[in-house]
Amino acid sequence: QVQFVESGGGLVQPGGSLRLACAASGSISSIYVMGWYRQAPGKQRILVASISTGGSTDYADSVKGRFTISRDNAKNTVYLQMNSLKPEDTADYYCNAPGSSRYLANYDWGQGTQVTVSS
Repeated sequence: QVQFVESGGGLVQPGGSLRLACAASGSISSIYVMGWYRQAPGKQRILVASISTGGSTDYADSVKGRFTISRDNAKNTVYLQMNSLKPEDTADYYCNAPGSSRYLANYDWGQGTQVTVSS
């Protein structure tokens, strides 16, 4: 079973940027789609960005144009570049392989990385 370790979160001012990384314990080259999820306080964890092995990407409307997902199969790592951050982006961020809905995933969750956008 692949496990994920997320990193790169922190406190950033509105308008700032962060780059998150997700290191997998095993190969992700055979995992067709990888994604980043976020869970804001009091809300359900939800998929915000995904990328296929072929490089096709998809984004939630709330992050489209500001976030960019990428993957490096050789390093078994998935990235999320977050620009023009807003206070509403504050959440714990997780990576995983998307399941049958944008709320579900195929592997156990990692510990996540916390992103706080505040002045």
